[in-house]
Parts: sequence; C-alpha cells; structure tokens
Amino acid sequence: MSSKRQRRGLMLILSSPSGAGKTTLARRLLSESSDMQLSVSATTRKPRGDEVDGVDYHFISKQEFEHKAKNGEFLEYAKVLGRDFYGTPKAPVEAALLAGRDVLFDIDWQGAQQLKQTAANDLVKVFILPPSLEELERRLRGRGQDSKAVVADRMKRAKDEISHWAEYHYVIVNEDIESSMADLRAILAAERRLRKRQPWLNDFVHDLVEPF
Repeated sequence: MSSKRQRRGLMLILSSPSGAGKTTLARRLLSESSDMQLSVSATTRKPRGDEVDGVDYHFISKQEFEHKAKNGEFLEYAKVLGRDFYGTPKAPVEAALLAGRDVLFDIDWQGAQQLKQTAANDLVKVFILPPSLEELERRLRGRGQDSKAVVADRMKRAKDEISHWAEYHYVIVNEDIESSMADLRAILAAERRLRKRQPWLNDFVHDLVEPF
C-alpha cells in the first residue's frame, strides 16, 4: 500500500475463559499477519523459567512501574492477586497504530474495560466462547497441565468471565479452530477498511472530484 494511503492500525482484543482456544487463535493470527504485533505487558513480578525480558514481558521494579503509572504511561494497569502489577505501555502501541500496524491484546474483560476508557476508537473486541461448559472442562483436563483443583477453579471463574460476553463487538463460538480463524480474518478485513481507519480518504476524495 502506498504510504499516502496508509491506514491507521487497530487494537484487537481477544478474551475468553481459559481453555476456550484464545491462545491458539492469537498465535495463528500473529503467525500469518505481517502487519500485526503482540502487545507486551510490563510487570513487577520476576521472570519465570525461560521468559525473556521485552519478549514475554517488560520486567520492571515496583518503583518504576508506579512512576510510569503516575505519568500516564500505561493504557491500562492492575494489581493481580494483591501482589504484582501488570500494565500495557502506551508508547509502543501508539507508535504501531500510527505506522498502520495492528496490536493484539490477550487480556480479560477487566483489561478490555480499561482500554475502552482510554482508546475506544481504536478497539475491536472479540470474545471467544466454548461450544459448551462440558467441552470447556474436557479441553482443560485434556491439556494435562493443571490439577483437578485448578481445573475446578478455572471452571468456576469461566462462568463469571462468560457473563461479560455482551460487552464485546464480536463473539465467536469456537467449535472448530479453522472456522474460528476464518471468522477472525473476516472481522479483521472489515475493521481494517472502516472509514475512520483510512485517514487519507478525505484528501483522496477531494482530489478525485475537484477537477469537476
């Protein structure tokens, strides 16, 4: 696309209860979209395992986090489980949008609500639902990563998370990954072409009709 016709990027939020397929869909989107990047959150917790600073998270001190929050450098932030802070740095997201790149957010409904307060015009919110709670539990157990107690806790929280589905622009029932990916591609294609994301159109149309 000509730089003169560069669109504004969008902020794509994917939310779902654990096990509904959000992470798989996000990874697929990122792998096939050259003009999309993942939002990397900042956190005050310590790195785990082989996590890499700047790739998995921006690992910063509590003092630095609080300083950035006070200066309005986060689009949204929260204290999780009463211990560590997590937040979305504003500068890299705004730079990406201006460059015509989309930013993918893998966050919950609370983060989505906060982003709505600071960047509503750029948001495209998609909620991923499981076909049924029985299937959701089957998927959670099938991963073999969590104990029975953790699975039970995730199922309990799933009902609360699902109750926020109506706060989203789009809802996809993830019965099949390929069908859900097709839906996501269609949503992106339409949203990328919204008039408000084509700032070059005013001048283009003016030049188009001016000779007449």
